[in-house]
Amino acid sequence: MKIVVTVVGKDRVGIIATVSNLLAENKVNILSINQNIMDGFFNMVMLAETTDDAVKLGELAAQLKKKGEEIGVEIKAQHQDIFNVMHVV
Repeated sequence: MKIVVTVVGKDRVGIIATVSNLLAENKVNILSINQNIMDGFFNMVMLAETTDDAVKLGELAAQLKKKGEEIGVEIKAQHQDIFNVMHVV
């Protein structure tokens, strides 16, 4: 299953490392990362892939949300198909 992870918030050291480590702990493979910082505001979109055997999407999303709260950013994870439908122009 492919998932899209989005991270938004004030820039600080370790955001990418924190998210990447959590994904690795859950056997989630990062396929691509797009990130930028504008006026101190951090924005990142990751495309990742996992299997249901490794971790359920709802469980992963909850872990990411909690970790985001700990480091002061908003982290969301959703199935790629839902992300695509939400962003069709």
